[in-house]
Amino acid sequence: MFESYPDILNVAEVKSALGIGKNAVYTLIKNNQIKAIKIGNTYRVPKTNLIAYVMQYC
Repeated sequence: MFESYPDILNVAEVKSALGIGKNAVYTLIKNNQIKAIKIGNTYRVPKTNLIAYVMQYC
């Protein structure tokens, strides 16, 4: 799952992987539905966390 994506994704990559908007990604991160790491002013999402989020709804 998500083989073509890097091990750590930025918001734009999460947006592309899920097919949702940028604001929706930030909402998922803010609501702790997707666990992310904040580095400076940017969020990074480990691919394992993205997979865990998707698997919740399968």
